[in-house]
Amino acid sequence: MKDSYYKHHVFFCTNLRENGKACCQHHDAQAMRDYAKARVKALNIAGRGGVRINQAGCLDRCELGPVIVVYPEETWYTYVDQSDIDEIIERHLVGGQVVERLLIRE
Repeated sequence: MKDSYYKHHVFFCTNLRENGKACCQHHDAQAMRDYAKARVKALNIAGRGGVRINQAGCLDRCELGPVIVVYPEETWYTYVDQSDIDEIIERHLVGGQVVERLLIRE
């Protein structure tokens, strides 16, 4: 199997639906993505061989709360605040452990 360019590639849904339906941007998704990007840079784990934080359009799971997906594991998370983002970064991206309490299982 070929090595991945990034150890973890993290996508934050930052979609904004104008029709009033549930969307990740109603949960400050852009701010959380910006926070995560700054945090992985501060931890010196950003870039090749490390972590890449990206925004994504709709990941089609907005009704489950704000959505993050981590590749290559295909691990889907939701979050409430920065402490949840910190936990995902520290436990999953740094420590290699899935944060069970934040998993989207549907």
